[in-house]
Amino acid sequence: MIHEKYYELLKKQEELLNIKNEIDTSFYNGVYTKYKYPALTRHHVPLHWRFDLDKESNPFFMERLGVNATFNAGAIYHEGKYYMVVRLEGVDRKSIFALAVSDNGVDQFQFIDTPLVWEDIDNDETNIYDMRLVKHEDGWIYGIYCSESKDPDAPEFDTSSAVAQAGLVRTKDLKEWERLPNIKTPSPQQRNVVLHPEFVDGKYAFYTRPQDGFISTGSGGGIAFGLTEDILNPVITEEKVIHGKKYHTVYEVKNGQGPAPIKTDKGWIHIAHGVRNTAAGLRYVLYTFATSLEDPTKLIALPGGHFIAPYENERVGDVSNVIFCNGAIVNENNEVFIYYASSDTRMHVATTTIDQLIDYTFRTPEDPYRSLDSAKQRKELVEKNNQLLNK
Repeated sequence: MIHEKYYELLKKQEELLNIKNEIDTSFYNGVYTKYKYPALTRHHVPLHWRFDLDKESNPFFMERLGVNATFNAGAIYHEGKYYMVVRLEGVDRKSIFALAVSDNGVDQFQFIDTPLVWEDIDNDETNIYDMRLVKHEDGWIYGIYCSESKDPDAPEFDTSSAVAQAGLVRTKDLKEWERLPNIKTPSPQQRNVVLHPEFVDGKYAFYTRPQDGFISTGSGGGIAFGLTEDILNPVITEEKVIHGKKYHTVYEVKNGQGPAPIKTDKGWIHIAHGVRNTAAGLRYVLYTFATSLEDPTKLIALPGGHFIAPYENERVGDVSNVIFCNGAIVNENNEVFIYYASSDTRMHVATTTIDQLIDYTFRTPEDPYRSLDSAKQRKELVEKNNQLLNK
């Protein structure tokens, strides 16, 4: 017999799932539109994914498999619908992947089917998270995620040191997933790996993030580019940094590719995350840059400062002051949906257009890297606008 409490909670959840998102009119920058409500929270996770509905085995209707957060989702536009592969973190701290879908991309996302599973080929893999999705020109949809294991070289007393590698899966229908070997690179630690959506010189191209430690970049750091001939045995022998960390910027501690780059007439536009240190800890923001259509390793535009940063309630969560994005969608109308997580807790969406992204990325001034030069840059803007205002 199903517990009667289920129907009470289900009614409340259906009200949540049916909420229409509203534009956040308190925010405006001309670059993108923010929305009033998160796109996904832990409260959106189906009740039957969390509770044992059987009154006999769960007389108090306790949450048996609780959910702590829904965040860092990959995204893809597939058969006219907007899909997220969400990082669903249980109260046991383990992350799993779950599929959520919406008809319009901004609201009424619902988790569907069951959590994703595939062949377990790595017994050392403990945690999985932050999948990037890309529909490659070879016809497959690929997912690259962080495959985390305990560091085998850590001392016995150290139960927190970890090793990150790039796990690889592929699918044709978002239902059946094939696990492929991990992507091998020269770096001892590898996270934030993203597949370029097109072949480059007949090879599969990847954006990587060479790093010595699980948290610290060490001698590595920066968004790198590498090639492999065989996706079934993905070995990258050389990583070329195309955009590195830099002192006193929003990416001075480390940076990494977000979703796959977006192809435009002007170049490949990348949404990346940058990290800097503060008295309150690490601060994660998003920024953009562009690379050449002819040579995706050639940087051709780099607007200064952050693109999206934690705003108001987005600042608070499990890991506060963090914005992270590993999913973006462009639909047939050249509308862009940027799916970002705030503070490792919940998912949001911001919308813009290809034209706005191009204008922002190619016409926003670059960071001059010195305060006095920044002052001169702003002074020129003020003086130009004063002339217009005084006409």
